Amino acid sequence: MTRALILVLDSFGCGNAPDAAAFGDAGADTLGHIAEACAAGLCDVAGMRRGPLHMPHLVQLGLGAAARASTGRLPAGFADVTPTGAFGFGIERSLGKDTPSGHWEIAGSPADFAWGYFPETEPAVPAGLVDALVREAKLPGVIGNVHASGISIIEDLGAEHLRSGKPIIYTSVDSVLQIAAHEQAFGLQRLYEVCRIARRLCDPLHIGRIIARPFVGGDRSMFKRTPNRKDFSIPPPEGSILDRAVEGDREVVSIGKIGDIFAHRNTGREVKGRDDMDLFDKSVQELSTLRDGGFLFANFVDLDTDFGHRRNVAGYAAGLERFDRRIPELLAALRDGDLCVITADHGNDPTWAGTDHTREHVPILAFGPGVAPRALGGRATFADIGASVANHLGLPATRAGAAWQDDTLP
Repeated sequence: MTRALILVLDSFGCGNAPDAAAFGDAGADTLGHIAEACAAGLCDVAGMRRGPLHMPHLVQLGLGAAARASTGRLPAGFADVTPTGAFGFGIERSLGKDTPSGHWEIAGSPADFAWGYFPETEPAVPAGLVDALVREAKLPGVIGNVHASGISIIEDLGAEHLRSGKPIIYTSVDSVLQIAAHEQAFGLQRLYEVCRIARRLCDPLHIGRIIARPFVGGDRSMFKRTPNRKDFSIPPPEGSILDRAVEGDREVVSIGKIGDIFAHRNTGREVKGRDDMDLFDKSVQELSTLRDGGFLFANFVDLDTDFGHRRNVAGYAAGLERFDRRIPELLAALRDGDLCVITADHGNDPTWAGTDHTREHVPILAFGPGVAPRALGGRATFADIGASVANHLGLPATRAGAAWQDDTLP
């Protein structure tokens, strides 16, 4: 029996999707634009990184070839090598460009409904919903209630929150309601409970995520979000690779945000970490004991939250290079018969206007002992990943997707 892993580099898109213009993202290319900026010397930061984007291990597995298949060009500074793994790119079918829709589709169970969104008005969240939240959560009220960046709104309203005890609520162009509160003064468990109530109230609106955003600090200069973020997602459709694995009595390990993204349904043993490098450590550690037939699903979120949304191109490049340097450890941990897939859930081009995700293709790199190098092409849906993993593990087919093992090859 074999094992399988899906590692999601959150927001690591590789070229705009066919319908990118409908999302305001025509021309977005997270990988391509970062590589161009690095090659032009725009990402040289003393003590952090310098020169062209350096990702030799992922390039050898097929990252450059996947990007060229997606955009028609090799990313600036990448070597033109013969990949040692299978490579291609995925096209999102779901009507969104956010974390839940991307991950659900990767897992083989795309969203089959239109997501709900809050309008870019002030206030953004309807009065009836806010009133119900205040009443049921026994709050003195709320502040914010606008479209905002999570960093700036906490800086702007953190002091008022401490004075009034009112949590900060805000949203974005994504299907999300975020609730920020001071981890000590308001209380972490109380914040989670407020979010659980908000989750129930938002279900009829098909809002994808309620996100608890705890922070610490005593004034604007010291406010800082903590690692205790928690996502309360709308439950995904049935039929994902997680569902199939648990139904098949397989061991499942979820690393990082996976449990939150899938509403903790069939997510097995959930393992959290401080940051991407800690999550990588834990992924390798869990892989060392993962039983035959087991499945590990990991999300690495720092590229998205720390660099993409903050439009920090150099930071994003350095984060990619840190991840690439760890690939030899991953390769050494794989056993005969293992399949590892590295992919992404959407784009977040740090050179793009605004602070939101970008509608993009995602790279698909599939490798492991015995995985034949070949071109997978452009997959019509991210769900082909989950379908292919199910096929590899000998599990029933996922709700959607076509396994690349079933492709008719020349």
